[in-house]
Amino acid sequence: VQLVESGGGSVQPGGSLKLSCVGPGFTFKSYGLGWYRQAPGKECELVATVDNTGGSTYYSDSVKGRFTISRDNAKNTVNLQMNALKPDDTAVYYCAAEPQFRSGGTGCPAGGPGSDYWGHGTQVTVSS
Repeated sequence: VQLVESGGGSVQPGGSLKLSCVGPGFTFKSYGLGWYRQAPGKECELVATVDNTGGSTYYSDSVKGRFTISRDNAKNTVNLQMNALKPDDTAVYYCAAEPQFRSGGTGCPAGGPGSDYWGHGTQVTVSS
């Protein structure tokens, strides 16, 4: 089961981007979903997660108030609206699905990019 991200790109500090992830081929509405990122030389980190209904969300402290995660179970998609972007947000962003809602922590689910229930990532670069 593979997820597919889109929407990455290059933007100046203070700008916005919207990432999308589509997940065909499994019971999408039964899974918690999350966005994760990895910058060069750094460990994979949790960015934001949402439960299977879309009613509960969790954000890392570094993006709280700037990023918004949402999902549309009818379209098997999860989105990440990123505003007020900073150079520190530069990373490859991944979406991943898990049977449970991740409501805390900082790390990434087991498996990694390209594994089942992971995408291959989309690059986000924030620079002037």
